[in-house]
Amino acid sequence: MKERHRTLVWFRGKDLRIADHEPLLRAAEDGEIVPVFIFDPYFFHPLRARKLPHRMQFLLESIRELSSNLASLGSRLICVSGPSVTLMPELVKRWGITRVVAHRWTEPFGRTRDARIAESLSVPMTLYEGETLHPPGTLRTGKGTPYSVFTPFSRALRKAARISEPLPKPKGLGAVPSVAMKDNEEIPCLETLGISRNPHLQAGGESAAGARLKLFLEQRVGTYCVGRDQLGEPATSRLSADIKFGTLSVRTIWRSVEELDVKGQGESAETFLNELIWRDFSYSTLWDRPEVLRVPFRPSWKGFPWRNDPEEWRAWKNGQTGYPVIDAGARQLLETGFVHNRARMITASFLCKHLLIDYRRGESHFLKYLTDGDWAQNNAGWQWSAGCGCDAQPYFRVFNPITQGAKFDPAGNYVRRWVPELKHLPNRYIYRPWDAPPEVLEKAGVTLGVHYPPPLVEHAAARERFLRVAKSHLSTTG
Repeated sequence: MKERHRTLVWFRGKDLRIADHEPLLRAAEDGEIVPVFIFDPYFFHPLRARKLPHRMQFLLESIRELSSNLASLGSRLICVSGPSVTLMPELVKRWGITRVVAHRWTEPFGRTRDARIAESLSVPMTLYEGETLHPPGTLRTGKGTPYSVFTPFSRALRKAARISEPLPKPKGLGAVPSVAMKDNEEIPCLETLGISRNPHLQAGGESAAGARLKLFLEQRVGTYCVGRDQLGEPATSRLSADIKFGTLSVRTIWRSVEELDVKGQGESAETFLNELIWRDFSYSTLWDRPEVLRVPFRPSWKGFPWRNDPEEWRAWKNGQTGYPVIDAGARQLLETGFVHNRARMITASFLCKHLLIDYRRGESHFLKYLTDGDWAQNNAGWQWSAGCGCDAQPYFRVFNPITQGAKFDPAGNYVRRWVPELKHLPNRYIYRPWDAPPEVLEKAGVTLGVHYPPPLVEHAAARERFLRVAKSHLSTTG
């Protein structure tokens, strides 16, 4: 006779769904389950929650829908608050739990937390893969070392990974034992955490995620290989927050795109799948080298002489650099919790290379305001932009914010949306308003220094300064 369990299914903010959720499905097959979300003060103390307002809004919306979805299956999401490391052993004992299941985390603090909890429990704790396409830290070069270059990593993943069909949601779940129901708490609201709701954020939850995936598959994936770089066009998937919070599994997205059988979509589908592999690459890098959250991946960049000018930092983060495409990206972040990927690269490069401000300051700023703020990917993106990361762009590549804007938003739609004070400028001057003749500026209602600032730095001079500083530093440390 098969052993029956009372299983605690621990939802942890990266798996907020009932479809393709292996811990939930397996637990439902052989006994009672207690679905749990712990509001750990590590994240949910008001002082900490206010440091990530956009993620918190998306997260709470997703938890509420998860609770509703579990209820539709006959169960309940039991919400409790307290430090998970000390609370989990107490819950296991008090509720008569016989095993704990959850998805594995990649971040160093998550791995440390899980190890401490597993050691403290009197019952087994099983962690399932589900955050990535392939378990991080398992792919190795011929020399047995972690990959540091994307292309061979991608080849290895495609060869090794067996990306199966997503698992179905459970057909039904039994009622939660009354002993656990007694401890159930209300899901906190934004107001109690001291956060004002932002109406410009995309909606959280599994149903909204499914709608975004459907829209992408039906209308956008076919042109993704070209459209993804067009700043002013809605051509990207907008699934990054769903992947980060697990309102959709990355496997579900992969299989949905992979199975498209629409003429002319092959190249675009492959381009998108390649982006998912980049995500795995950043997770594997963090797994094998957790120190990258503190120091540059490339040792030669340690001790780099960043300037960190406070006035220039404030101008960059508030979208007042005098470079329209940079300011558009900065303002989009603050208002919507999202930045177009091309704009992320241009904006990050400008901070590090034009202003010589430490990439870690930009990384922290993005992590605070991005709804899809992800430790592994955000760090990888910033180190790539600075030139100090794993498979980074060469340090001597410095994005020109004028030509980048003109190339990827030739009609100026992106700037006109986010820098409205320049909306009446003609296209030829929208990315370099300082070159516009006085009569053009007057007609557009723009006075530089009044309505819009002059450039913080001159592009060519800033580029030359960065190359000089970088070459000098790297010649002595490399």
